[in-house]
Amino acid sequence: MSAAVRAYAAVDLGASSGRVMVGRVGHDTLELREAHRFGNRPVRLPEGLRWDVLALYAGVLAGLRAAGQVDSVGIDSWAVDYGLLDADGALLGNPVHYRDPRTEGVPEKVWATVPAAELYAATGVQYAPFNTLYQLAAARSTDQFAHAARLLLIPDLLAYWLTGQQGTELTNASTTQLVDPRTGTWAHAVADRLGIDLGLFAPLRRPGDPAGLLRAEVLEETGLTGPVPLTTVASHDTASAVAAVPAVGERFAYICTGTWSLAGLELTTPVLTEQSRAANFTNELGLDGTVRYLRNIMGLWLLQESVRAWGDPDLDGLLRDAAEVPALRSVVDAGDAAFLAPGRMPDRIAEACRASGQPVPGTPAEVTRCILDSLALAHRRAVADAERLADHPVDVVHIVGGGTRNALLCQLTADACGLPVVAGPTEAAALGNVLVQARAHGLVGDRADMRALLARTQPLIRYEPRGDAARWREAEARLTAR
Repeated sequence: MSAAVRAYAAVDLGASSGRVMVGRVGHDTLELREAHRFGNRPVRLPEGLRWDVLALYAGVLAGLRAAGQVDSVGIDSWAVDYGLLDADGALLGNPVHYRDPRTEGVPEKVWATVPAAELYAATGVQYAPFNTLYQLAAARSTDQFAHAARLLLIPDLLAYWLTGQQGTELTNASTTQLVDPRTGTWAHAVADRLGIDLGLFAPLRRPGDPAGLLRAEVLEETGLTGPVPLTTVASHDTASAVAAVPAVGERFAYICTGTWSLAGLELTTPVLTEQSRAANFTNELGLDGTVRYLRNIMGLWLLQESVRAWGDPDLDGLLRDAAEVPALRSVVDAGDAAFLAPGRMPDRIAEACRASGQPVPGTPAEVTRCILDSLALAHRRAVADAERLADHPVDVVHIVGGGTRNALLCQLTADACGLPVVAGPTEAAALGNVLVQARAHGLVGDRADMRALLARTQPLIRYEPRGDAARWREAEARLTAR
């Protein structure tokens, strides 16, 4: 391999699958290959829904073995969930899944001490029932929590097992509802009022910081020749994905698509107004101190769960059939918490349409079209609301992540937003992960350089808006009139 081109392993863990990707990076080179992909299936135990984190770690080791020799490793994953360690560093049980119902009724108890408006003004994090803050409030009375000496967010837990060193990466920490987005430090006043010991968290790290070397046992398990450093990346997968948006300038919106759709803007300062809280926008930290101002939308979870309920039919054929279904017959609120739990998704979508007096989709194609129209409508609302609340105009929407493979969703999003959509890259989180490692090792420059390299090397598809914007306004009015 040329001295000007280096290889980096990106461990990229999503809510339904994990993968280890290998990126080759040079001045005009950015190539990505999949070394290993593995499932990420939660396990329903008598005590609730849990992550099989040991299987994830085994998948990571298998992926590093398949990756071959690399110059560095970085880890990103989903947000909010964590593992608890005892004083000896041993894991105290499998991490709780964010879809576990243990936080039901907990936010209201938290707000009795710190009202929701004060909490938002201090942390800028949107309300979601599974926010780490509410999980901690729910866990505080458990024996497991009583024996905990350390709390590590999921990518930090895996990093600890790989290196023996503990840290808390900032972009992921900012999703806990315990960080001040103005300063990038812990929100001590909030934690103190709620009786949360911030000493449970390891010291904060920032993207690009060194995170130790792979342990000798890991080198032996993976066949890698040491020393191999672990480099801190933007360990919240959305932060890594936003870092890989191939945008020019600042007048862009992004939609990171997958199990969730994260739609919003990249800003330099948070938006902490009451109007922003009411619109349920979050201010999470990104690369170089930027703010990911975005709204969480249920995303392709709706389609994933429906496909599972139908026995996993051919997705391409299903999308072709959905394209023939009349547009906007029925739409649902893709951000409704009623769709959060797994199971019976087609039935729940049908029930929501029936309750709102709309035609009830019956066939898989009709349900799929309802889902995609509803997601595009949610994307439209999020982009428009973000522009208004942040006073930040947008000329183009970038879609990255798994949804880029869904041409119908990309075109519908362009139609709904009335803006061009640029789709790609698909593996945005892994590419952002790789690029931060490469930047830490001096191969690329600032965010603009990273994005220029992405634009030069990655396949991108542009979708122009078409159709009648009035139909989308009418569909939106159907939802807001409920």
